[in-house]
Amino acid sequence: MLDALTVAVRAADAKGATSPVALDVAENFGLADVFLVLSGSVERNVQAISDEIEDEMNAAGIRTVRREGRATGRWVLIDFGDIIVHVFHHEERDFYQLERLWQDCPVIDVNSMLIAPPATEQPA
Repeated sequence: MLDALTVAVRAADAKGATSPVALDVAENFGLADVFLVLSGSVERNVQAISDEIEDEMNAAGIRTVRREGRATGRWVLIDFGDIIVHVFHHEERDFYQLERLWQDCPVIDVNSMLIAPPATEQPA
């Protein structure tokens, strides 16, 4: 599952996705193990991010079970079975606050999965 999550995170990162959060929902949600939540800046960016994730996951042999919302580019949900990806326009993400709904679920650190992990601040 972590290999598939890495594929999704890197694909999203390659298209400029921001604020990726992965939640381990296995104990609380019987239909998937992980929710990956991330943002795009505008509708076309949300569409490009979701397309890249789907293309890369399919190329890795992980088939798409279902996809919804691509036409509007505001909230795209892609179901890969064990992983469900939510690509939000930043305004929709702020409005729906999906992470808050699932706040009891453990967070999976995705920083090491990014193409270029964020730099850590060095003490002065």
